Amino acid sequence: MSTHALRDFVVALTHEVAQPADEAQRLATVRGHLATLIARDDWLPDELAWPHPQFYRQYLLHADPLERFSVVSFVWGPGQQTPVHDHTVWGLIGMLRGEEVAQPFGPDASGRLVPQGPATRLRPGDIEAVSPTLGDVHQVSNAFADRTSISIHVYGANIGAVQRWVYAEDGSRKPFISGYSNTSVPNLWDRSKENG
Repeated sequence: MSTHALRDFVVALTHEVAQPADEAQRLATVRGHLATLIARDDWLPDELAWPHPQFYRQYLLHADPLERFSVVSFVWGPGQQTPVHDHTVWGLIGMLRGEEVAQPFGPDASGRLVPQGPATRLRPGDIEAVSPTLGDVHQVSNAFADRTSISIHVYGANIGAVQRWVYAEDGSRKPFISGYSNTSVPNLWDRSKENG
């Protein structure tokens, strides 16, 4: 398994976040790089693709040293889903394997949290954006009850360290910091085996 596709993606994003851009420009450019990454399914290390039998996993693949972006694999066991939550930063979700369903939520006239519009079903190669300016509150679930699904997420911060919110049906919210499921990240920088 070669992680050079992930390394190329990280290098491209490092160049991208060093340039001034508004959110729409940033999302468009990063979307193109993410599309290239998820067009192949031969680079994600097996240890960062393992589901848990009870809850989804969020594996850190790379965090920019200045915390301008992070890259994460979300691994969904059969039927698993998130609570209704937000992100507070821009993000892109690219489907690598399987399928997932993203349902946006928002307040109704009484302030209760209700689904907003139809859910989006992401299939391999599909990409969806989230941000406080586009719509930031949603619930995501594995579309399948009998197999694992994996999506690759890119966020405009070290998402595992960002205080975010989970929402109850009545519209109330509680803070959370997601952290990560892994204690080590892929070694993207050892090129010794590529030239041997």
